[in-house]
Amino acid sequence: MAQKIHIVLEDDLDGSEATETVSFGLDGTSYEIDLNDQNAAALRESLATYVGHARKVSGARRGGGRRSGGSSSSSANGSGGPTAKEVREWARENGYEVPDRGRVSAEVREAYDAAH
Repeated sequence: MAQKIHIVLEDDLDGSEATETVSFGLDGTSYEIDLNDQNAAALRESLATYVGHARKVSGARRGGGRRSGGSSSSSANGSGGPTAKEVREWARENGYEVPDRGRVSAEVREAYDAAH
């Protein structure tokens, strides 16, 4: 005997028929919500300003525990410290050779801290 299953999505906000499932993430947690066209557009419009200023994160990094570590530039910047970009710019202006990407040496960071 054959069975046919029909799934109907219900909009999680207003109970109407949903047309899509929207996925998004915040603070390291991924979310999904079923929405109709109007509510999906409103969600995207609400987030557009933030998305426009944000950096994309590759799938390999998503969900990893790295965000809680103390060595990333975002956590250093969140605690009021200088960003790697700021340290690199200062180092170049002061005769240090620093890579365009990757870790800034402890020597350069110490010199930056001493100068500031």
